[in-house]
Amino acid sequence: MIIIELKGAEFFAYHGFYPEEQLLGNKFIVNIEVGYLPSKIILEDDLTNTVDYEYLHFIINEQMKQTKKLIETVAYGIMNDVKAKYPFIKTLKVTIKKSHPPLHGEVDYSAVVLTL
Repeated sequence: MIIIELKGAEFFAYHGFYPEEQLLGNKFIVNIEVGYLPSKIILEDDLTNTVDYEYLHFIINEQMKQTKKLIETVAYGIMNDVKAKYPFIKTLKVTIKKSHPPLHGEVDYSAVVLTL
């Protein structure tokens, strides 16, 4: 299995349940891990025969622009777009971390993890 990863992709976005979160915004960190079985075509050294991590970043960026109340919803959108672009993938993991969520005390981040 080949695993393609992006780790620590940072975005400033306006996701959050509370109206002030959607007004003020926050820093989010996204990790994505995509697994697929290589074919003989991979030996051709052609980007079209693999998962392009630049396109993964594009997908994440587009989803992060769409304000949602739940980061679970954002992660689900990322997963759906990745599966649509790369139907041959076998595994997929998306982690979204929300820096310093508005809680009654200091918290480094909250996170959601979706896996396929």
